[in-house]
Amino acid sequence: MQVEAQIDFQGFAATERLRTLIEEKIEDLEEFYGRITACRFVMKAPGQHHQKGGLFEVNIHLVLPDGRDVSVERTPPEDERFSDPVFAINDAFNRARRRLQDEARRMRGQVKAHEPQPIATVKSLQLEEGYGFLETEDGREIYFHRNSVLDDAFTHLKPGVRVTFAEEMGDEGPQASTVKILGKHGLR
Repeated sequence: MQVEAQIDFQGFAATERLRTLIEEKIEDLEEFYGRITACRFVMKAPGQHHQKGGLFEVNIHLVLPDGRDVSVERTPPEDERFSDPVFAINDAFNRARRRLQDEARRMRGQVKAHEPQPIATVKSLQLEEGYGFLETEDGREIYFHRNSVLDDAFTHLKPGVRVTFAEEMGDEGPQASTVKILGKHGLR
């Protein structure tokens, strides 16, 4: 870490045991992700207005390269486990580690990319019977039922309308489990 970690206790004097635990947790984060440039840890004592002893609040702010950061700022309300300072510290550092892991993935470009839904064109319709067929971009024919069309748009379909769809295997071959009209009218 480029800057020494700042550890602040508000509303109470910390024991040596708590301070040691926090320092160990910060070291664990540094070992997990060696590019943390700064860390600020703040632990607030339970407020006097709480009737059941109150809950400790823990905030952790980690500074990373390229102006990125990771923050843990919220203590779950009304969870009595947070009246134990050790539990509050462990929970906050566990959440910080998960967020640090997510941010590290984003920095490496490993964010999950969802595949776009395939696009097809309505090939034919049987309005009275409530079904139709789509033609995919690779020339396959996919059956769909009126109940598969989102937004009650079955009556707005006609041959040539472009749609997105989710494909699944039906009893008699491929079928679209959902069909959604592209754009305002789905026309080419």
